[in-house]
Amino acid sequence: MEPMRLTARARDIVTPAAGGRARHCAEDSLQALLRADRVILSIEAQPVRGALARLVGERGGGHLRGVLDQVVPEERDNETPLYLLLDDISGTSLIAPWAWSQWNPDWHAEVRRMKADPEFAKKFRMDDVCIGLRRGSSGHDSSAEGAPTADLRHPEDPEGWHEFPVQQGVAMRRARRIDVTVNGFIQIDAAFQDSATTPAGERAALHEYRLTATADPRSLELLALSAEPRVLPFPECPAAAANVSRLLGTPLPQLREAVLARLPGTQGCTHLNDALRALAEVPALVRYLRPG
Repeated sequence: MEPMRLTARARDIVTPAAGGRARHCAEDSLQALLRADRVILSIEAQPVRGALARLVGERGGGHLRGVLDQVVPEERDNETPLYLLLDDISGTSLIAPWAWSQWNPDWHAEVRRMKADPEFAKKFRMDDVCIGLRRGSSGHDSSAEGAPTADLRHPEDPEGWHEFPVQQGVAMRRARRIDVTVNGFIQIDAAFQDSATTPAGERAALHEYRLTATADPRSLELLALSAEPRVLPFPECPAAAANVSRLLGTPLPQLREAVLARLPGTQGCTHLNDALRALAEVPALVRYLRPG
């Protein structure tokens, strides 16, 4: 199987309340090549970070996040857009092969054959990794088909998203936004979507959530939080949204660890957890709104 090519981009911008052009605050991009088993073959960023070369040979997964803390701790400490891209390697590399389901009529049968292989099952154990794949759930017996989805970009808001790479053939995209306003409280509106190309030139979504939250501007503690499941592969998946209240009272900078501790395994959804963990970046966005 050919390696996966990952192209990622993230930026922070401030949109003036009075209108006018957005102010660009930070931007990073990432290119990586991964084997089918998610081992990193090459990786580089713009602007260049030489330390990323030490990630070659590491494998996407929960372990990789610990490696990031050792190899590029300054990216997390400085809350750079690059850190969000690096943290997303584990989730995107896990779900990317689903794109083949839209192009290969035999894909689901091939996946079932692979699951029957003891070596595959040992390396890619999926039982109880999330609420949708808990033991006995329909996720182990049914196929994730995806749902038709429209282009995320709005023609009347050309700066609402950065430029998307052109995707041709079999391709997957993870798109996320985190919008923040400060008006007495920190108000957060975030969204997350995994989608793939189709032979008809359209897109099919596999995961989609919207998050809304309120945080205290001084303590940064979460005061309110809700998750709206929009597109998910299995009937059991939406139940994870009911558990997000466990995070109330958590300071935003601590969310990456708190999500893993309070929504582990079948208490959470892998993709909802990714969306929640990314809210740890909100304090950096708030600082852009407080000049000086």
